[in-house]
Amino acid sequence: MTEIAELRAALRAAVRGEVAFDVTSRALVTMDASNYRRVPLGVVAPRDADDVAAALEVCRAHGVPVVARGGGTSVAGQATGTGVVLDFTRHMNRLVRLDAEARTAVVQPGLVLDRLQEAAAPHGLRFGPDPSTHSRCTLGGMIGNNSCGAHSVAWGTTADQVRELDVVTARGRRLRLGRGWAGAPDGLRELVEGELARLRTGFPELPRRISGYALDALLPERGADVARSFCGSEGTLAVLTEAVVDLVEAPRAHALAVLGYADEGAAAEAAAALVARSSPRSGAAGSGGRPLTVEGMAADLVPSAAGLPRGGAWLFVETGGESPGEARARAEAIARAADAVDTLVVTDAAGQRALWRIREDASGTATRMPDGREAWPGWEDCAVPPARLGAYLRDFRALLTAHGLRGTPYGHFGDGCIHVRIDFDLLTEAGVGRFRRFSEELADLVVAHGGSLSGEHGDGQARAELLPRMYGEEMVALFERTKAVWDPDDLLNPGMLVRPAPLDSHLRFAVLPREPVDVAFGYPGDGGDLTAAVRRCVGVAKCRTTTASGPAVMCPSYRATGEERHSTRGRARLLHEMLAGEVVTDGWRSEEVREALDLCLSCKGCRSDCPVGVDMATYKAEFLHHHYAGRRRPAAHYAMGRLPVWLRWVSRTRTASLVGALAAVGPLARVAKRIGGIAAERDLPRPARETFSRWWRGRTPEGGSGPLGASAPLVVLWPDTFTEHFSPSVGRAAVEVLEAAGLRVALPPTLRMRGRPVGDGRSRSAAALLTARRARVCCGLTYVSTGQLDHARVVLRRTLDLMEPVLAADVPVVVLEPSCAAALRSDLPELLHDDPRAARLAARVLTFAEALERHAPHWRPPRLDRPVVGQTHCHQHAVLGDTADRRLREAAGLGGELSGGCCGLAGNFGFEKGHFEVSRTCAEETLLPSVRDAAPDAVVLADGFSCRTQLEQLAGVRGRHLAEVLAEGLEDRPDGAGDRPDGRGSDEGGGAVKGAGR
Repeated sequence: MTEIAELRAALRAAVRGEVAFDVTSRALVTMDASNYRRVPLGVVAPRDADDVAAALEVCRAHGVPVVARGGGTSVAGQATGTGVVLDFTRHMNRLVRLDAEARTAVVQPGLVLDRLQEAAAPHGLRFGPDPSTHSRCTLGGMIGNNSCGAHSVAWGTTADQVRELDVVTARGRRLRLGRGWAGAPDGLRELVEGELARLRTGFPELPRRISGYALDALLPERGADVARSFCGSEGTLAVLTEAVVDLVEAPRAHALAVLGYADEGAAAEAAAALVARSSPRSGAAGSGGRPLTVEGMAADLVPSAAGLPRGGAWLFVETGGESPGEARARAEAIARAADAVDTLVVTDAAGQRALWRIREDASGTATRMPDGREAWPGWEDCAVPPARLGAYLRDFRALLTAHGLRGTPYGHFGDGCIHVRIDFDLLTEAGVGRFRRFSEELADLVVAHGGSLSGEHGDGQARAELLPRMYGEEMVALFERTKAVWDPDDLLNPGMLVRPAPLDSHLRFAVLPREPVDVAFGYPGDGGDLTAAVRRCVGVAKCRTTTASGPAVMCPSYRATGEERHSTRGRARLLHEMLAGEVVTDGWRSEEVREALDLCLSCKGCRSDCPVGVDMATYKAEFLHHHYAGRRRPAAHYAMGRLPVWLRWVSRTRTASLVGALAAVGPLARVAKRIGGIAAERDLPRPARETFSRWWRGRTPEGGSGPLGASAPLVVLWPDTFTEHFSPSVGRAAVEVLEAAGLRVALPPTLRMRGRPVGDGRSRSAAALLTARRARVCCGLTYVSTGQLDHARVVLRRTLDLMEPVLAADVPVVVLEPSCAAALRSDLPELLHDDPRAARLAARVLTFAEALERHAPHWRPPRLDRPVVGQTHCHQHAVLGDTADRRLREAAGLGGELSGGCCGLAGNFGFEKGHFEVSRTCAEETLLPSVRDAAPDAVVLADGFSCRTQLEQLAGVRGRHLAEVLAEGLEDRPDGAGDRPDGRGSDEGGGAVKGAGR
C-alpha cells in the first residue's frame, strides 16, 4: 500500500491532469468489450503530450506498466491492464485542425470518430474507416487496433488513412512517425534490413490482415512507412499523442441494395464475385459503380426479417453517386447483376438508417442466442481471402457443430472478415477447456484458408497466444525483438500481442459468484439471476454516445456529465465489481455504486437502445432496495416515493386548495422542500382542486360512462396518481375522446374483497361484500423508482386484488401516463413474477392511442392540420412503443416528428436535491430547443406529467397530452362530438364492469 501511495503522489506531482486511484475510477476500467478483466492501480487523464511523458517517466521509475485507453470498446482485451491506465477521452479529445483543401485532419487520440465525421461533412469529406462503434470509439483506439469498418472495401483500413503520428516512447522520446524511416527508434531500421527476405514472404496477402506487427510496411518498396507499421500495435510500442490523417471525398448521395440469398455460404460467394467485378480502391468512392460496402448477415442474427427481401442471409451493398438518381442506378445495376433470391433497393435516408442499425447493433445483439443463451467474443473477427469465404464459413460451421457450440456469423463479407459471438461456457472449468480447444482448432482452420486470426480488432490477449500458428515461431520472435527496440523495459501494455498471457486467463467471469444472488425482481430474461443480468453488458458502449440521435434515449445522464460512471456501461461495470467483491468490497452497502446510480434517471432508455437490453432502471431499483434495507432512506424517498399516500390524504381531507396556497408561500415552500429533500430550484406542483375520480363520480348519478349502450366495447381507464391528482383535465379529455370513438369507459373497482372470489371470479360471498375495504389501484411506480420494493409489492398485490373483476372480464385497461403504463407492463410482472395475475394485467394494458387503434379501428379523429413538437416519453420509447401514436397523429393531421432523449425530470429524479442541473441539461439537449424553435401554431405534445412539468418550469410552456389535443378538436368539429361510428344516438344508457367506478 505504501508503494501505491508513493506512485499516486508522484503522479499527482508530475501530471496536470486528473490522477485517480479511488475505487470507482479503477472499477470503471477493469474491462473493455472483451472477455477479459484486469484491475489497474489507478487512472490518469493526461491534458497533453507533456502529461503523457511525465506519467510514463513516473511509471517507469516505479516499474509500473501503462495501458493507453480510448473508448474502451476493444474486444480482445488490449484496453485493460494491471498498472496505470491513461484515459485520453477526458482531455486529449480535440480536433486540432482540419484542412479541407489538403483533405487532412490533425486529431488527438481521444477524439471520437463521429466528431471528426461531423466536422468533415460540411466540406464533403469524411474519414474512410467506420467501425460500428463509430459514435464512441476514438481515433487513438482505431490507430492502435488498425480498425476498419463497413466501408473498408472502398477506403481500406485506418492504416491506409494515416500520414504522420506523434508518439512518446516508454523512455520519454518524442517521435514523429512517417514515411522514409521518419521517426524510427534506434535499431528498428537495422532490425528490418536484416530480415528483408522473411518480411517479404512471411505475411499473407489479404485485405484484412491485422494480426501481428505490420513490419512489411517498413520494406523499402513500400516506402519504409513507420507510421503505417505502428498502426495495429495495440499500445505496445509507444503512446500516441497526435495524428495526421487523410480524409476522403464523401459521395453526395447513397443507395442501399439489399440482396437475399438462401444461406450465408451463398451470400459469401456472391460477395466475392461483387468485389472481383469492382475496380481497385482509388479515387472517389462509388465511381464506376464500385460498391462502398459489401456487408453480410444471416437470418439467425436478425430479430425480424420484416422489411428485408426473401432469403436466409443478406448482403448490404451500398453505392454512392453525385446524385440520388446516380446512386440508385448503381444500386439497381448491382441488384440486377446479383444472382440473388430476392432484392430490395432503398434510397430514403431513414430506411437506410433502419437497416444499418440492424447491422451496427449486431455486436450486442449477437451476445444472446435466440433461446437466451449467452454468447461471447473471442473469435470476433477472423479474416480470409474473400474468394475463400464461402468455403471457410462452411468449415467454420462444421467446427462449431463438432464442439457443440453455436454462433451467428456476420460482418464484412466483401473483405472476407467475419464477426461472430459464440455460446462458450466461460463459467465452468470444463467450458473454459472447450473454449481453449476450439480456439486452437479454429486458428488452424483460419491459417489453412490463408487467413488472419484478426481482421479488424487486433490480437490482444484473445488471439496473440496463437500467432505462432499463423506466422511461425521465427516471425513471432521477430515481433518480440521489435517490441524490445521500441519498449525495452516492457512497460507498455505487457501481455498483449507479444509474450501474451494465456487466452483462457484473466476471464472477467471468474470473479463473479457462482450461485444466484437473492433479489426482488424476477429477471425473466436472465433466469432470475442478477449476475447474469449484469453480464449482459459486454462493453460495446452504445450508451457513451454524446448526442441523442433520432428517437433514441440512452443515456441522458452520460450525455449531461460526460463521465463514464454515469453511463449505462459504467454503472454495469460497478455492479459487476460489486458482485465480484474484489475492488468494490462492501456489496449492497457500496457508496461508490450508490453514487454512480444516483444520477440514473431510470428513463429505461437502455432497456430498448442498448443492443443487449441492459435494464439499469431495474438494477437501480434493486440496488436501492438492498442498500437501504433496515436503514433510514433519503428524505426524497419518503416525500416523493410515497407520493400516492400523501395525495390521497389531501384528497380525503379536501385540502388541495389549502396545500396549493401554502406551496405558493415562499418561506413555507422552502421549508417543505428542505424537509422533503426537494431541489430548492423547483416549484412544488399544486394538486388539482377536484380529482379526476371525483369528477367521474359526479358526471352521472351512477358514476359511469353514460351516453353509450351496453353493447359498446368497454375499456377501463386507469386513474394514475398524476392524472388523478395533478392533471384531471387529461382524464376528462380521454373520456371524451374514447366515448366519441364509441367506447364505454369505466374506472377500476375500488372495493377490495377479503377472501377469494367464487364461481366465475365475479361473484362474491355476502360475507366478503360485508368485509370489503375501499382502496385505489396504483402501478407502484414511485415506490419502484426509489427502490421501496417491499412497499411496491404490497401496493401491487392490492391492485391485483382490486382488478380481479376486470381480469375476469378480459377488459382492456387504458393507461394515460406513459410511466405508469410502462410500470404495469414491465415492473409489475417482473416484481410479482410469482403471481400469474401480474402477467395477465400487464397483457391488458394499452396506451391511449393503442386503445383507439385496436378497439375503435373505424373511428376517425378530428382533422387538426397543425405541426407538433415535443418529445416522445422515454418510457413510451423504451417499453411501450409509439407506433400507434404516430398513426393517430397522422390521422389527425398532426405533422412533424417528436424528438428523442429524456426531458430530464423523470419522475422524482429532477425534483431531488442535487439533481437540478443535470435535469436541466437533459432538457436542454433536445426538448427545450425543439419547443423554442417551433412554429407559432405548433402543438406542444407531452403525454407524461414529468415532461409537462419540465416544460412549464423551465420554458414557461404548457405541454398537452394527445387526448387533450384531440378533445379540443372534437369540440371544433362540425359533425359534432356526439356522433358515433355505429350511428347510435346519445340517449342510450351506459354500463360498467361489476364493481367498477365505485
